[in-house]
Amino acid sequence: MCILKSEAAKSLNTGELKILSQNCVEVDFKKDEVIFKQNVLSSNVIYLQSGMVKLIIAGPQRKQILKIKKAPCYIGLPTTMGDKINHYSAVAVQNTRACFIDISTFKELLRLNPDFSYEIIIELCKSELDQFHRCVNLLQKQVFGRLANNLIFFADELYNSDEFDLPLNRNELADLVCSSRESISRMFTELADEKIIKIDGKRIKILNKEKLAKIRDKG
Repeated sequence: MCILKSEAAKSLNTGELKILSQNCVEVDFKKDEVIFKQNVLSSNVIYLQSGMVKLIIAGPQRKQILKIKKAPCYIGLPTTMGDKINHYSAVAVQNTRACFIDISTFKELLRLNPDFSYEIIIELCKSELDQFHRCVNLLQKQVFGRLANNLIFFADELYNSDEFDLPLNRNELADLVCSSRESISRMFTELADEKIIKIDGKRIKILNKEKLAKIRDKG
């Protein structure tokens, strides 16, 4: 029963869990496979069991990476609950397992179980606050601060380690921080020269997190 890892699902009783298990299906995705696509009809709530995804929205001029999300978590809740059409796409960053839950079943459980509804509201609120902070960072920090912020996010939130493989290539990372590939490469070189990070291909090791945090905070 894939949904059991969800904090919200822990509040469901045996009968409700049975209903849920009968109306959801697990799907495995390889790296770079699309989990759901923008402007396509949405009929499922998606819960990530394992793996990592990037959320992408197509704007007037180009596609924009909104954020990276790591399992376990829901994806697509605002767009699925708020409209019948996906407003952005989700693409696997690594091998990922997702549980597709029938939207009618999900809405019925929200009506039946207030504790389940409460946990879903909490998740939506956290997601909205995270997006507010990201918006402020993009608008008010210089690109060096934005890059440092994301490197620390990768270490602390995605990998729980100061040594990791970048989840995005240089072009995608530049897109995430609203910069250019050339600027990202130059900043990586500067950070490496100052012994703040060590770079080996896509492998990053944070050597001086205190200095990196200062760059992030000063923007």
